[in-house]
Amino acid sequence: MSRIKNALQGKKSFIGFVTAGDPGLDKTEEFVLEMERAGAALVELGVPFSDPIAEGPVIQEANIRALAAGCTTDKLFDMVKTLRTKTQIPLVLLAYANSLFKYGYEKFFARCQDSGIDGIIIPDMPFEEKGELSDIADNYGIDIISLIAPTSEKRIKTIAKDAKGFIYVVSSMGVTGVRSEIKTDVASIVEAIREVTDVPAAIGFGISTKEQVSKYTSIADGAIVGSAIVKIVAEYGSEAGSHIYNFVSEMVSGIE
Repeated sequence: MSRIKNALQGKKSFIGFVTAGDPGLDKTEEFVLEMERAGAALVELGVPFSDPIAEGPVIQEANIRALAAGCTTDKLFDMVKTLRTKTQIPLVLLAYANSLFKYGYEKFFARCQDSGIDGIIIPDMPFEEKGELSDIADNYGIDIISLIAPTSEKRIKTIAKDAKGFIYVVSSMGVTGVRSEIKTDVASIVEAIREVTDVPAAIGFGISTKEQVSKYTSIADGAIVGSAIVKIVAEYGSEAGSHIYNFVSEMVSGIE
Protein backbone atom coordinates (compact mmCIF):
# COMPACT_ATOMS: atom_id res chain seq x y z
CA MET A 1 0.00 0.00 0.00
CA SER A 2 1.34 3.43 -0.91
CA ARG A 3 2.11 5.99 1.79
CA ILE A 4 -0.69 8.23 0.51
CA LYS A 5 -3.32 5.51 0.54
CA ASN A 6 -2.18 4.24 3.94
CA ALA A 7 -2.34 7.74 5.43
CA LEU A 8 -5.69 8.87 4.00
CA GLN A 9 -7.82 5.78 3.41
CA GLY A 10 -10.67 5.27 5.86
CA LYS A 11 -10.05 8.36 7.98
CA LYS A 12 -10.52 12.12 7.96
CA SER A 13 -7.30 13.98 7.29
CA PHE A 14 -5.64 17.38 7.42
CA ILE A 15 -3.27 18.21 4.57
CA GLY A 16 -0.85 21.12 4.87
CA PHE A 17 1.12 23.04 2.25
CA VAL A 18 4.30 25.10 2.29
CA THR A 19 6.39 26.58 -0.49
CA ALA A 20 9.71 24.76 -0.42
CA GLY A 21 12.71 26.96 0.25
CA ASP A 22 10.81 29.75 2.00
CA PRO A 23 12.70 31.09 3.89
CA GLY A 24 15.21 28.24 3.39
CA LEU A 25 15.14 24.51 2.72
CA ASP A 26 16.37 23.72 6.23
CA LYS A 27 13.27 25.49 7.51
CA THR A 28 11.03 23.67 5.04
CA GLU A 29 12.23 20.42 6.57
CA GLU A 30 11.47 21.75 10.04
CA PHE A 31 8.00 22.96 9.00
CA VAL A 32 7.08 19.55 7.57
CA LEU A 33 8.08 17.84 10.80
CA GLU A 34 6.12 20.39 12.85
CA MET A 35 3.01 19.79 10.73
CA GLU A 36 3.36 16.05 11.17
CA ARG A 37 3.82 16.47 14.93
CA ALA A 38 0.65 18.57 15.01
CA GLY A 39 -1.38 15.87 13.26
CA ALA A 40 -1.14 16.53 9.52
CA ALA A 41 -1.61 13.34 7.51
CA LEU A 42 0.16 14.56 4.35
CA VAL A 43 2.19 17.59 3.33
CA GLU A 44 2.32 19.30 -0.05
CA LEU A 45 5.55 21.03 -1.03
CA GLY A 46 5.38 23.79 -3.62
CA VAL A 47 8.22 23.72 -6.14
CA PRO A 48 9.26 27.38 -6.51
CA PHE A 49 8.38 28.78 -9.93
CA SER A 50 8.52 32.25 -11.44
CA ASP A 51 4.94 32.25 -12.75
CA PRO A 52 2.65 30.21 -10.44
CA ILE A 53 -0.61 31.07 -12.21
CA ALA A 54 -2.94 29.18 -9.84
CA GLU A 55 -1.66 31.03 -6.80
CA GLY A 56 -2.83 34.19 -5.09
CA PRO A 57 -0.47 36.89 -3.77
CA VAL A 58 0.49 35.04 -0.57
CA ILE A 59 1.95 31.99 -2.34
CA GLN A 60 3.23 34.04 -5.28
CA GLU A 61 5.34 36.05 -2.85
CA ALA A 62 6.53 32.84 -1.16
CA ASN A 63 7.73 31.58 -4.55
CA ILE A 64 9.67 34.81 -5.07
CA ARG A 65 11.27 34.54 -1.61
CA ALA A 66 12.23 30.89 -2.16
CA LEU A 67 13.81 31.58 -5.55
CA ALA A 68 15.66 34.60 -4.15
CA ALA A 69 16.98 32.40 -1.34
CA GLY A 70 18.49 30.06 -3.93
CA CYS A 71 16.06 27.15 -3.88
CA THR A 72 16.34 24.90 -6.94
CA THR A 73 14.59 21.69 -7.88
CA ASP A 74 17.77 19.69 -7.31
CA LYS A 75 18.26 21.21 -3.85
CA LEU A 76 14.62 20.47 -3.06
CA PHE A 77 15.07 16.80 -3.93
CA ASP A 78 18.21 16.65 -1.78
CA MET A 79 16.26 18.11 1.16
CA VAL A 80 13.44 15.59 0.73
CA LYS A 81 15.95 12.72 0.72
CA THR A 82 17.32 13.94 4.05
CA LEU A 83 13.79 14.46 5.38
CA ARG A 84 12.94 10.86 4.51
CA THR A 85 15.44 9.67 7.12
CA LYS A 86 13.27 11.38 9.76
CA THR A 87 9.68 10.78 8.68
CA GLN A 88 7.45 8.58 6.53
CA ILE A 89 4.66 11.16 6.18
CA PRO A 90 3.40 11.24 2.56
CA LEU A 91 4.93 14.08 0.57
CA VAL A 92 3.38 15.49 -2.59
CA LEU A 93 4.97 18.11 -4.81
CA LEU A 94 2.96 20.92 -6.36
CA ALA A 95 4.75 21.86 -9.55
CA TYR A 96 3.92 23.65 -12.76
CA ALA A 97 4.20 21.83 -16.07
CA ASN A 98 7.03 23.98 -17.38
CA SER A 99 9.21 23.05 -14.40
CA LEU A 100 8.84 19.35 -15.23
CA PHE A 101 9.32 19.91 -18.96
CA LYS A 102 12.51 21.91 -18.47
CA TYR A 103 13.92 19.45 -15.94
CA GLY A 104 13.00 16.46 -18.14
CA TYR A 105 10.09 14.18 -17.33
CA GLU A 106 12.10 10.98 -16.92
CA LYS A 107 14.75 12.65 -14.78
CA PHE A 108 12.13 14.44 -12.67
CA PHE A 109 10.17 11.32 -11.75
CA ALA A 110 13.36 9.33 -11.18
CA ARG A 111 14.43 11.98 -8.66
CA CYS A 112 10.98 11.86 -7.06
CA GLN A 113 11.32 8.12 -6.53
CA ASP A 114 14.90 8.36 -5.31
CA SER A 115 14.20 11.12 -2.79
CA GLY A 116 10.93 9.69 -1.45
CA ILE A 117 8.22 11.84 -3.04
CA ASP A 118 4.86 10.06 -3.24
CA GLY A 119 2.83 12.17 -5.63
CA ILE A 120 2.60 15.33 -7.68
CA ILE A 121 -0.03 17.98 -8.36
CA ILE A 122 0.30 19.86 -11.66
CA PRO A 123 -2.29 22.65 -11.51
CA ASP A 124 -1.80 23.91 -15.06
CA MET A 125 -1.96 20.51 -16.79
CA PRO A 126 -5.50 19.65 -17.98
CA PHE A 127 -6.72 16.10 -17.43
CA GLU A 128 -6.72 15.51 -21.20
CA GLU A 129 -2.97 16.20 -21.38
CA LYS A 130 -1.99 14.00 -18.45
CA GLY A 131 -1.27 11.08 -20.77
CA GLU A 132 2.16 12.35 -21.71
CA LEU A 133 3.25 11.95 -18.09
CA SER A 134 1.15 9.16 -16.61
CA ASP A 135 3.17 6.20 -17.90
CA ILE A 136 6.45 7.74 -16.75
CA ALA A 137 5.01 8.57 -13.33
CA ASP A 138 3.60 5.05 -13.00
CA ASN A 139 6.98 3.54 -13.86
CA TYR A 140 8.50 5.38 -10.89
CA GLY A 141 5.58 4.78 -8.52
CA ILE A 142 4.53 8.44 -8.33
CA ASP A 143 0.82 9.30 -8.13
CA ILE A 144 -0.34 12.18 -10.32
CA ILE A 145 -3.00 13.82 -8.15
CA SER A 146 -6.14 14.75 -10.07
CA LEU A 147 -7.84 18.09 -9.53
CA ILE A 148 -11.60 18.46 -9.84
CA ALA A 149 -12.90 22.02 -10.01
CA PRO A 150 -16.39 23.57 -9.89
CA THR A 151 -16.15 23.88 -13.68
CA SER A 152 -15.41 20.17 -14.19
CA GLU A 153 -19.16 19.36 -14.30
CA LYS A 154 -19.68 16.44 -16.72
CA ARG A 155 -15.99 15.52 -16.49
CA ILE A 156 -16.07 14.85 -12.73
CA LYS A 157 -16.68 11.12 -13.02
CA THR A 158 -14.22 10.73 -15.89
CA ILE A 159 -11.46 12.42 -13.89
CA ALA A 160 -12.36 10.59 -10.67
CA LYS A 161 -12.31 7.13 -12.31
CA ASP A 162 -8.69 7.69 -13.33
CA ALA A 163 -7.54 9.18 -10.01
CA LYS A 164 -4.68 7.88 -7.89
CA GLY A 165 -3.46 8.81 -4.41
CA PHE A 166 -6.15 11.32 -3.56
CA ILE A 167 -8.42 13.71 -5.41
CA TYR A 168 -7.94 17.44 -4.90
CA VAL A 169 -11.40 19.04 -4.95
CA VAL A 170 -11.01 22.74 -5.74
CA SER A 171 -13.56 24.60 -3.62
CA SER A 172 -13.67 27.88 -5.51
CA MET A 173 -13.02 29.57 -8.82
CA GLY A 174 -9.94 31.77 -9.04
CA VAL A 175 -6.55 31.48 -7.38
CA THR A 176 -5.46 30.17 -4.00
CA GLY A 177 -5.97 32.33 -0.93
CA VAL A 178 -7.92 32.63 2.29
CA ARG A 179 -11.68 32.99 1.78
CA SER A 180 -14.23 33.95 4.41
CA GLU A 181 -16.99 32.19 2.50
CA ILE A 182 -17.03 29.29 0.03
CA LYS A 183 -20.21 29.12 -2.03
CA THR A 184 -19.48 26.13 -4.26
CA ASP A 185 -21.68 23.06 -3.73
CA VAL A 186 -18.71 20.83 -2.99
CA ALA A 187 -21.00 18.17 -1.48
CA SER A 188 -22.46 17.43 -4.90
CA ILE A 189 -18.96 17.16 -6.39
CA VAL A 190 -17.91 14.69 -3.69
CA GLU A 191 -21.14 12.74 -4.19
CA ALA A 192 -20.38 12.37 -7.90
CA ILE A 193 -16.83 11.25 -7.08
CA ARG A 194 -18.14 8.64 -4.63
CA GLU A 195 -20.25 7.07 -7.39
CA VAL A 196 -17.16 5.96 -9.31
CA THR A 197 -14.21 5.62 -6.90
CA ASP A 198 -13.16 5.14 -3.29
CA VAL A 199 -9.97 7.19 -3.77
CA PRO A 200 -9.96 9.74 -0.92
CA ALA A 201 -11.18 13.24 -1.81
CA ALA A 202 -9.80 16.32 -0.04
CA ILE A 203 -11.11 19.85 -0.38
CA GLY A 204 -8.78 22.82 -0.79
CA PHE A 205 -8.59 26.50 -1.89
CA GLY A 206 -9.65 29.05 0.68
CA ILE A 207 -9.80 26.93 3.83
CA SER A 208 -8.23 28.68 6.82
CA THR A 209 -10.31 28.11 9.96
CA LYS A 210 -11.06 25.25 12.32
CA GLU A 211 -14.75 25.62 11.47
CA GLN A 212 -14.07 25.26 7.75
CA VAL A 213 -11.90 22.20 8.36
CA SER A 214 -14.70 20.67 10.43
CA LYS A 215 -17.30 21.44 7.75
CA TYR A 216 -15.32 20.11 4.80
CA THR A 217 -13.97 17.00 6.49
CA SER A 218 -17.59 16.13 7.28
CA ILE A 219 -18.29 16.29 3.53
CA ALA A 220 -15.06 14.79 2.17
CA ASP A 221 -12.09 12.78 3.43
CA GLY A 222 -9.78 15.69 4.05
CA ALA A 223 -9.19 19.43 4.12
CA ILE A 224 -6.20 21.16 2.52
CA VAL A 225 -4.78 24.39 3.92
CA GLY A 226 -2.04 26.30 2.11
CA SER A 227 -2.17 30.09 2.06
CA ALA A 228 -2.94 30.40 5.77
CA ILE A 229 0.22 28.41 6.60
CA VAL A 230 2.32 30.31 4.06
CA LYS A 231 1.11 33.57 5.67
CA ILE A 232 2.56 32.35 8.97
CA VAL A 233 5.90 31.74 7.23
CA ALA A 234 5.73 35.24 5.71
CA GLU A 235 5.11 36.76 9.13
CA TYR A 236 7.56 34.80 11.27
CA GLY A 237 10.18 33.63 8.76
CA SER A 238 12.74 31.28 10.28
CA GLU A 239 10.86 31.39 13.61
CA ALA A 240 7.62 30.11 12.07
CA GLY A 241 7.95 26.47 13.17
CA SER A 242 6.19 26.71 16.53
CA HIS A 243 3.48 28.95 15.08
CA ILE A 244 2.83 26.43 12.30
CA TYR A 245 2.59 23.68 14.90
CA ASN A 246 0.04 25.65 16.92
CA PHE A 247 -2.02 26.55 13.84
CA VAL A 248 -2.10 22.99 12.45
CA SER A 249 -2.97 21.60 15.90
CA GLU A 250 -5.94 23.97 16.00
CA MET A 251 -7.04 22.95 12.50
CA VAL A 252 -6.71 19.24 13.25
CA SER A 253 -8.85 19.68 16.36
CA GLY A 254 -11.71 20.56 14.03
CA ILE A 255 -11.77 17.06 12.57
CA GLU A 256 -14.37 14.88 14.25
